[in-house]
Amino acid sequence: MCLAAGSDVVALLLLQDGYMIATSGVLGILVVITPPIVCWTAVLRTSFSRPPLVLAAAAVTCFTAGNLYYALVFADDEVIPFPSLADVGYLLFYPLILATLATLVRHQLRRLGWTIWLDSALGSLGAASVLAVVLSPVLETATKGPVSLATAVALAPPVSDLLLLAAVAGIAASHGLDVGRTWLLLVAGLVIFAATDVTYAIQVTAGTYAWGTPLDAGWAVGLTLVAIWVEGVSRAGATPRRPSTGHAALLVPAAATAAGMGVLLLGTRMEMSALAIALAGATLLAAVARMQIAYRQLVRMADLRVETRTDDLTGLPNRRALYADVPVRLAAIGTHQAALLLLDLDRFKEVNDSLGHHVGDRLLIQVGTRLAGHLRETDLLARLGGDEFAILLDDTNREQAVAVATGLRALLAEPFTLEGISLRTDVSIGIALFPEQGNDLSELLRRADMAMYGAKAGRAGHRVFTGADDTRSDARLRTLDELRTALENDELVVHYQPKIHLASGDVRGVEALVRWDHPRRGLLFPDTFLDVVEEAGLMYDVTQRVLGQALDQAAEWQSQGRPLTVAVNLSATSLMDSELPNLVAAMIAARHLSPSALVLEITEQSLMVDRDRARAILSRLRDTGVTIAVDDFGTGYSSLAYLRDLPIDELKLDRSFIFSMADDARAAALVESTIALAHSLDLCMVAEGVESRAAYNELARYGCDQAQGYYLARPVPAVELDLWLLERRPARIAAPSEPAR
Repeated sequence: MCLAAGSDVVALLLLQDGYMIATSGVLGILVVITPPIVCWTAVLRTSFSRPPLVLAAAAVTCFTAGNLYYALVFADDEVIPFPSLADVGYLLFYPLILATLATLVRHQLRRLGWTIWLDSALGSLGAASVLAVVLSPVLETATKGPVSLATAVALAPPVSDLLLLAAVAGIAASHGLDVGRTWLLLVAGLVIFAATDVTYAIQVTAGTYAWGTPLDAGWAVGLTLVAIWVEGVSRAGATPRRPSTGHAALLVPAAATAAGMGVLLLGTRMEMSALAIALAGATLLAAVARMQIAYRQLVRMADLRVETRTDDLTGLPNRRALYADVPVRLAAIGTHQAALLLLDLDRFKEVNDSLGHHVGDRLLIQVGTRLAGHLRETDLLARLGGDEFAILLDDTNREQAVAVATGLRALLAEPFTLEGISLRTDVSIGIALFPEQGNDLSELLRRADMAMYGAKAGRAGHRVFTGADDTRSDARLRTLDELRTALENDELVVHYQPKIHLASGDVRGVEALVRWDHPRRGLLFPDTFLDVVEEAGLMYDVTQRVLGQALDQAAEWQSQGRPLTVAVNLSATSLMDSELPNLVAAMIAARHLSPSALVLEITEQSLMVDRDRARAILSRLRDTGVTIAVDDFGTGYSSLAYLRDLPIDELKLDRSFIFSMADDARAAALVESTIALAHSLDLCMVAEGVESRAAYNELARYGCDQAQGYYLARPVPAVELDLWLLERRPARIAAPSEPAR
């Protein structure tokens, strides 16, 4: 019987004008009737004991019956009625073949885990979303006009094809299911059948279908492969197929995710049906859920690895090994000297962000190799995690430890070659001495860590722990504790510095600057506490407080008939927060303000942390109507290409250019050309740090749009700014003769 079915396929390939009876005679009849004959012969062999085979045979028979009726009754008709009895056979094929698939796997469904269910849903949705795009013209045409039997019959095949391919993809993605070794024959047959059906529907819709072409052979090829599958299963019995594992198990879910993403991206370029968008969105939601489960599984695997003593990446001893071995070594040293060095690579995050984490990992491997090759066999080198390494030097005094640190810095300063790129890296090293500065590992690590941060802050390269480091660390901890209290007690206040429109002398906006009204130390500027805010992860809370106060004040000025824009600075951390646009929109709406009342200032440095993410978040913010400004423009080392690529409305020229402008012709030329560049890009230019009449007049002559600085007004509380606004006269600013108070 397999031979007969195989001969059927060969016959189809030999037919030059398709397989229709009207054009192919006896050969065409054999092609059409062979699949059901093969199927029922196989079913009889099993004595009807295999429901999937019975259902598949019934499905093939129904379609064949419809085909024969269509060809015999309407072969010579120029106008073929629709719908007809042939459509009954065609339409019965789909529920029967879907029932075949369901009975094939139903006994195994109870034992499937959530991951397999999600993979199945992911595969089904991905396939359905793609097919929905392909079938869009057919579905749109079929749904036009009044609902009728003809409409229902016309819609049934494409919708059924969508369900059929979704079911096949779902089973294929369910790597825990056992569907037999010949499963691929069934898949191939159903895919060919559905592809032929879809192509036929599209051609009919477009008016390009021609009877008797090779396309007509597609249905018979698909049915023949289904028949071969039925025949093979009936002979082989319940021969199990080993479920796919590893990378193979991820192929269908990965392809489905890519398909869903592709459909959504395509939807941004062309008109897409709501069904396709909904299916693609559901695909991505299933993919996110699947990723969450995969992430949790990876975390559990990582926890198991942590229990070992070897770092997976570098092959060095890890933190666990360090904590196990160092106390033993210190006990053996006794009264002799030793030194603990803590190493941290400088700007390692930039390597990961610009070149990728795989390059960062390779750098860590090479760093570990260099360090290990430079140390003595008696020294202990461990990777603590991230870009941090620890070294215990046996029998080493202060001078020797400093010499080793100097040598290690020189060693790591030599270029690393990674993927054809010559990469240099610096390292900061903190040194703690045993037993002088600590008798146990915890104390030595703590003090080496404080020394390392001191070396990094002072750009010294290396540093031996001193009492000042302890004091500095205590001060940081105390500041952090006081900051938490400050947030609870609303000790953070906002001062406002006006921005003057140079052409008219008007005040059209202000910049909001945070201050800490410390109960003991008085008014503190941001540079004394924002670093600690960033390290402690409090930037979200601080940003929310400053935004809230600034928008409250903007609303009050608006109610007084004095609308002013208010500019708020954003940190790099805030710019990476995907919820920021929603937060900003909600805060503006709650105060009944126009979004144009808010200007968000970002720095060039923060744009470079993750440009793609920054672009996405800034685009969402700008879509709400908020103005985006680049603060401290000209101080970064990034490419000017971001002026073209990112959604920016305003540039704020850094104060360092303004200071030098009066005495340095090159600085003045830079300011003038930068203003011209901004205007050519349709950007507003604001000058910061204007502290003299000469600078003000020169900026006005160059065509700068706005200016702010101590010459005009210092940052003050809102109440003082209101008095200043009432007392000032625009003419004094337009042609100043004395510093503003």
